[in-house]
Amino acid sequence: MESFAGRVAVVTGGASGVGRALAEQLAAAGARVVVADIDAAKLDTVAAELPGAVTGIAVDVTKEASVEALADQVFDRFGAVHLLFNNAGVGLGEAKKTIWSLPANDWHWGIDVNVMGVVHGIKAFVPRMLASGEEGVVINTSSTNGGLRSLPNTPIYAATKAAVTSISEVLHQQLLREGGAVRAAVLFPGPHTVNTAIMASRLVRPRDYAGAEPEEPVAYRTMQDLLKTTGLQMQLTEPEEVASFALEGVRNGRFWLLPESEEGDRMIRSRTETLLARANPASAW
Repeated sequence: MESFAGRVAVVTGGASGVGRALAEQLAAAGARVVVADIDAAKLDTVAAELPGAVTGIAVDVTKEASVEALADQVFDRFGAVHLLFNNAGVGLGEAKKTIWSLPANDWHWGIDVNVMGVVHGIKAFVPRMLASGEEGVVINTSSTNGGLRSLPNTPIYAATKAAVTSISEVLHQQLLREGGAVRAAVLFPGPHTVNTAIMASRLVRPRDYAGAEPEEPVAYRTMQDLLKTTGLQMQLTEPEEVASFALEGVRNGRFWLLPESEEGDRMIRSRTETLLARANPASAW
């Protein structure tokens, strides 16, 4: 897809972070953009602030019916969708907690947003995109954490992003069987930790996912806090950089939207060599 001019793009989690940056750059490139987000209060502001043709629609990606309603509205209004960014995601504030100590509702929330949000988007949009016969791309947002290797600091987040990578690979193969007019891609924001407000998502956690026990203080609320807590590289990538890289990859027909970096290459090589040697994983602490 060499040009976005006149194309219809849907971006979930589009009111902030990488989603907003994607929406802004798509609109500037001439696309008709639907910014979909659970934060309805932000949608009008975002739609007004971004250039070009931008529409805000509230959606809860954890609810299949809500995503179906989003698809209904978009197809009724525009008649087609060419770009679907399944981008909505949450951070759990789970740093250095053991898997066996995490409440079940933490798992439910992380999986319902980060994994089922992608599944619901695929189910609601892909059949209609295929039926149109037009060129299209479904881009799912994963992470190097989980999508390529799993950091022990964030068990739920890593597990959900591993699932997104797997879903995207399967979707890629199944869409090839359908003729290839619609294809898949998987985005790994980076190359460094991305400077978004995802860590604040726990502060607006829906009541459906509240725990029975009192809320504990989170280990970090900003990406700077995360870097200090987890010992990751003290460098941040801005959402605008991620969006530019992602859209370039979409234009060039890439499946793996993975920025080049020495750390990323080392990560992939180390895991691959461990698997080929049938060796135990090295400590990641």
